[in-house]
Amino acid sequence: MITIDHIKEAKKNLENVAQCTPMTKAPILSEIFNSDIYLKKENLQLTGSFKLRGAYNRIANLPEEKRAKGVVAASAGNHAQGLAFAAMKFNCNATIFMPEATPLTKVSGVKSFGANVVLHGENFDEAYAAAMKFKEEKQCEFIHPFADDDVIAGQGTISLEILEKVPDLKQIIVPIGGGGLIAGIAIAAKSINPDIRVVGVVASGARGMKESYKSHMPIDSASVRTIADGIAVKNVNPKLLDIIVDYVDHIVEVSDTEIANAILFLLEKHKLVVEGAGAAATAAIMHEKIEIDDSKVCAIVSGGNIDVTMLSQIIEKGLVKSYRKLNLVVTLMDKPGALTHLSQIFQDCSANIVQIDYDRDSIKLEFGEALVTIALETKGEEHQKLIKDKLKENGYRFKQI
Repeated sequence: MITIDHIKEAKKNLENVAQCTPMTKAPILSEIFNSDIYLKKENLQLTGSFKLRGAYNRIANLPEEKRAKGVVAASAGNHAQGLAFAAMKFNCNATIFMPEATPLTKVSGVKSFGANVVLHGENFDEAYAAAMKFKEEKQCEFIHPFADDDVIAGQGTISLEILEKVPDLKQIIVPIGGGGLIAGIAIAAKSINPDIRVVGVVASGARGMKESYKSHMPIDSASVRTIADGIAVKNVNPKLLDIIVDYVDHIVEVSDTEIANAILFLLEKHKLVVEGAGAAATAAIMHEKIEIDDSKVCAIVSGGNIDVTMLSQIIEKGLVKSYRKLNLVVTLMDKPGALTHLSQIFQDCSANIVQIDYDRDSIKLEFGEALVTIALETKGEEHQKLIKDKLKENGYRFKQI
């Protein structure tokens, strides 16, 4: 059984290794909900995620003769980087199995610490099966990303830092994948203050732990699909479920759209680069999945290792949704000056053209017509309405995409 003493020992192991990451008030969220809402920024940890804590504590407690045989793990990316860093510090060979779709930034991060990376399977569970086979063949130590006492204790050190900073905190909001993070945080927090609420957040595309929590028995997800790859875990571990049932007060879920909104919000308003899993707790607050009630709340920003391509898609969709970008397909006559006249309308409306494509060969067109696909920078909903009204006044056929 994991206790507060194990977590305090883990904190000693992590001295001069893991950073005591910043915990700062989120002014906009605090104002919106009339509460003191804090962000614990584990995305600023050395490897970009809280996972360093548990992985390092596990290897620190591993006997020297076992370290000499090397270690193996399965990970969606953040545990892999934490373990690779820890193995490098202890001069221990590490082999990490990762899903084939793991973002390049995470794969590169693992390799940069000297670990051997094997890409295998469509999700964590398939990578996990391959890692277990490797363990049996090589007789090396398997370091589980969440179902391990030392790993859980390492993650629990986050609670010690949070409650040292804000002793009268009322709630901690934590993303849930496999459950190691929330288990460690909840054990430590409840040991220090039994009245504190610990609320978990799952992605709608990986709701196994939420369903299991409700029924008090493991219910694996039929399938897993979410932009929050760090919490995209299909199978529920019975040991973690028992801890979560005992220590966690409530579990909510957020959609990929809500997660994307939180990623963009944290980037734009707080200058934080955060991955999907790292934004889940903030998303739950933003979209009112949590009862705040004029209290002090901390959201765990668990990681920042987001793929740049994914971030670009989120920014693009966010600009369109917030009426700062307008994408149109306009039909016009294919003759000299037609495009100039269309451009003049946009100029008169003070809309900046950022991308344009001209198609005269589409089979959907009548002879003598052309399609212009155009992207505009705009200044809000009213500005976009003005542009569309002007196009109608000038007789243009168009559709928004």
